[in-house]
Amino acid sequence: MSSPAQRRTTIKDVAELAGVGVATVSRVLSGGSASAETRERVLDAATKLDYRPSALGRNLRQQRSGGIALLVPDITDNFYARLADGVLSCARSYREPVTIGVTGDDPEQEADLVGALLEQSMDRVIAVPSGDGEMWAPALRAGLSVVFADRRVWRDPVPGQQRVLDEVPAVLADDRAGVRTAVEYLTGLGHRKIGFLARHGQTQRTRAFRTAMGELLDEELVVPARASRDSAYAAASGLFQRRPDITAVLTGDNMLGEAAVLAARELDVRIPRDLSLVMFDDVPWAELCAPPLTVVAQPAQDIGYRAAELVMRQGRRPKTVMLPTQLIVRGSCGPRR
Repeated sequence: MSSPAQRRTTIKDVAELAGVGVATVSRVLSGGSASAETRERVLDAATKLDYRPSALGRNLRQQRSGGIALLVPDITDNFYARLADGVLSCARSYREPVTIGVTGDDPEQEADLVGALLEQSMDRVIAVPSGDGEMWAPALRAGLSVVFADRRVWRDPVPGQQRVLDEVPAVLADDRAGVRTAVEYLTGLGHRKIGFLARHGQTQRTRAFRTAMGELLDEELVVPARASRDSAYAAASGLFQRRPDITAVLTGDNMLGEAAVLAARELDVRIPRDLSLVMFDDVPWAELCAPPLTVVAQPAQDIGYRAAELVMRQGRRPKTVMLPTQLIVRGSCGPRR
């Protein structure tokens, strides 16, 4: 009787044996920078496991598996669900399948997924990146065709690789204009103590908020949250309790907006009498709130559709496609009392 086929060694197996991350293995085997000790450990592990890094892309374009990979932080989030719908709509017109991976905005989980895509010789990826650029530059050198959607990679832990990352095409909403319009609206209502709740990866929105606030900026009112509902609620509740003088808040996305509404309700903070609220993302429940929420609407489906068009395009592609946002005024904002 023949023995069962032995499982093929993967890049994750090499990472575990070497005691490093998948991104580090990818970087070393694709010729990227690493310390001599780390490089020796990775190469030694690859030799012991008889790992053959063909999936790192030496022949990716000749061995393309077809289809598009889409990496998003949370497929249950309304914004990312609509973005995915845009990708799927475009992919159908090309008769290309789409594989969806969820990163949880976790760089390690994102690195695992990128490594798996390289293993499968899939060469077209649309990603909402976590913000950590460590694994992306080696993956690009390995032949991965990448388009960033909604945000870019902002943190470059490997000196000299930011230029490579900057060349990746991106489809973005105009965060700066959206934040500026929201801040101008709130200050026009007389608000000066304005808070900002930002989730991991929302670097551009946070920068835009600081710029728009100018001399009115109070750094204590800029509060970060991790990519979970519990963290979002804790950030909103902590802000409202710590700074009862706050009169308005802008949230970086709909999860943070939901957390702000719940925290205000729990703390008996009345919207808009005690606190004006503007939320990034126009989601169906925003109109159902009492009062309905003022939002900065983003074209999520268009972002996904345009990103899919770019990743399918051969030859020269635009560096950045910037899509407009829109301030939709409802009942959650009022004049400062």
